[in-house]
Amino acid sequence: MVILSVMLALFLLLSIVLIVRFIQITKQIKRITDHAENAVDKAEEIASFFEKTATPVAIMKIIANVSDTVTKAAGKVNNKRKNKK
Repeated sequence: MVILSVMLALFLLLSIVLIVRFIQITKQIKRITDHAENAVDKAEEIASFFEKTATPVAIMKIIANVSDTVTKAAGKVNNKRKNKK
């Protein structure tokens, strides 16, 4: 009878320790998932920002490229005129 009581006490003690560790691990997992959710939210905000600004930036790049091309072409024409004189 004493052996049975000792075994039950050990089992109870082991069960309590395992339950406490399980609770600690679940809290850590919850913290990790919260951090991951925050990171995903921030990434979504950044992606949304770039999505909104991508079109105006692309248009400005096209305008800049056209402007550079026209400026270079005008410079070449001016150089040819100077060389002919």
